[in-house]
Amino acid sequence: MKLPRRSFLRLAAGAAALPAVSRPAWAQAYPARPVRMIVGFPAASATDIVARLVGQWLAERLGQQFVVESRPGAASNIATELVVKAPPDGYTLLMAVTPNAINATLYQNLKFNFIRDMVPVASIGRTPYVMVVNPSLPAKSVPELIAYAKANPGKINMASAGNGSAPHIFGALFMFMAGVDMVHVPYRGSYFSDLLGGQVQVLFGPIPSSIGYIQAGQVRALAVTTTARSEVLADVPVMAEFLPGYEASLWFGVCAPKGTPVEIVDTLNREINAGLADAKMKARLADLGVSVLPQSPAGFGTLIADETAKWRKVIEVANIKPD
Repeated sequence: MKLPRRSFLRLAAGAAALPAVSRPAWAQAYPARPVRMIVGFPAASATDIVARLVGQWLAERLGQQFVVESRPGAASNIATELVVKAPPDGYTLLMAVTPNAINATLYQNLKFNFIRDMVPVASIGRTPYVMVVNPSLPAKSVPELIAYAKANPGKINMASAGNGSAPHIFGALFMFMAGVDMVHVPYRGSYFSDLLGGQVQVLFGPIPSSIGYIQAGQVRALAVTTTARSEVLADVPVMAEFLPGYEASLWFGVCAPKGTPVEIVDTLNREINAGLADAKMKARLADLGVSVLPQSPAGFGTLIADETAKWRKVIEVANIKPD
């Protein structure tokens, strides 16, 4: 079930109301006890680390613990459903990421509608992926890869972390925009051994897990997927230089259950944005390859709605189905 974009933006602009008489008390007392921040990926993942950085900042600013809980599984759907079903009181939050926008279309039988059932609180930042190739591939640039792929349709294998994963979706967008056909090879475990061995030749991978292989010369970086160059791969061009309009990134943000009082949403948004303006916080995020993205709740809602619509088109055109 899909919710009209306009309806979602109205939710973001004013989180659904509780009785007016209770709202000042909620706003003045919050937070009166520890807050749970739910992460849909394993401990020590990029999402988990970002959540812990933000949680530590909020704890210092608001005087209560923000406890990060990892609830991995089903491409973050388990964690999202847990938060959707939580009381809308500001004490259970979700570290939302790009897969939430992808999953809205990818999974047909979810017990929730992300846009309908969640309230955007604050965006945190974006991190690019990087397109890498095995050095045996005779392509030293994106135009050369596109030309080679067109001359050899179906002969290039592209690895991913599974059907509907970010590497798969980002690669599908590339194939659609470049007009090329590569064979998708989904993996349940690590794909790097096969990439290094040449069984697969192309990967859209996270920078933190790819950069060591790039620096060692074991793979060749052709482009990063955001519209700005990465500080840690400053010599690598952006994909949009070759495919205008291409943009794909892992974004992070905080969401709350529908019905969370607007005063609580505004408090969290204000404090998170203060953290994103802090030099030490920005530096720690930059070490993860994350560029800060401070926005209002409504601005974050627009981002989620736009991303959901963009990835819906890719999933439908490529006929992508989950594992």
